[in-house]
Amino acid sequence: MKAAFLGITGSGKSTLLAAVSGRKYSNTGAAQIEEVIAQVPDERLDWLYNLYKPKKNVRATIDCLDLPGLSFADDHTRAAARRLLGNVRTVELLALVIRAHSGAGVKAEPLKDLSDLMTELLLADLELVETRIEKLEKQITKPSKEQAKQKADLELQLKLRQAIEAEKPLKAVIKTADELEIAKPLGFLTLKPIVVVFNTAEDNPAQTFDTAGIIDSTVQTISVCAEIEYEISQLDAESKIEFMKDMGMAEPAANKFVRSCYSTLGLINFFTVGDDETRAWPILAGTTALDAAGKIHSDIKRGFIRAETISYDDLRQLGDEKAVKAAGKMRLEGKNYIVKDGDIMNFRFNV
Repeated sequence: MKAAFLGITGSGKSTLLAAVSGRKYSNTGAAQIEEVIAQVPDERLDWLYNLYKPKKNVRATIDCLDLPGLSFADDHTRAAARRLLGNVRTVELLALVIRAHSGAGVKAEPLKDLSDLMTELLLADLELVETRIEKLEKQITKPSKEQAKQKADLELQLKLRQAIEAEKPLKAVIKTADELEIAKPLGFLTLKPIVVVFNTAEDNPAQTFDTAGIIDSTVQTISVCAEIEYEISQLDAESKIEFMKDMGMAEPAANKFVRSCYSTLGLINFFTVGDDETRAWPILAGTTALDAAGKIHSDIKRGFIRAETISYDDLRQLGDEKAVKAAGKMRLEGKNYIVKDGDIMNFRFNV
């Protein structure tokens, strides 16, 4: 999974990303896009690791792109921001980090900043549509085998332009599978799943905001104090527990953010266990056992026979595999079985 962290200059997105990834934060004001790998916390995997005691524990990860802070103060900074946005059209998720605390001579205007950012994403898509229309209008004048497809593409792009100019969401225009097939490879930013993170003040980290009229009601929002989360991420395990207890926190809010990314993308985890490693494998909800096997290795998918499957909840309740088998809770699943979140799977195959 690849996510891009976007925010207006000073939003605190790099601090948040440092907290999520556990890396040291360096306030360098980087002008380049930085790539950071963040591990996905899952206490179920930790429990499995303690049960099986393998050589290593391998978490699922999120590949995070940290963009330089965006500015829309004038035509020059807006053009620079558009160039940066053009580099994230291939990511699966946008994390919009919004400053929601005042300080250092800056007055927080979180709803205005969110509105401005959403507008700029829309205008970046308009730029893409305009370029696409210009290209297609030239192409359809020349007879070719692709002319019918080009005409359908142009018809859609004209509809998309009309929607953007009316400030309507693009997904309201794309109504058929054929239209989605045309639009998806272009990487429209406003068609991507979005998580909004409000970077709140230390004295009110759970502050919420009414985003009605700015973003769709289905978009997940989360409030996080990036400074607190970064401080937690740099502590050892014992100190973390003590710090969070003092703060009245059950877990770091950064964990909730990662779970929000997962649920927004419709991802779940299945697990594999053994002497060498315990590992979490992220897949889309609704994935079959056959395709889950392919996530591990193409040979396993090609030679798939069956999947020995245990529910994590059953294993946790009964204590070990021997007890699970004795209770008749281990299942043999075929290639069309829909994998469930928390399934522990051992694939039998022959190639």
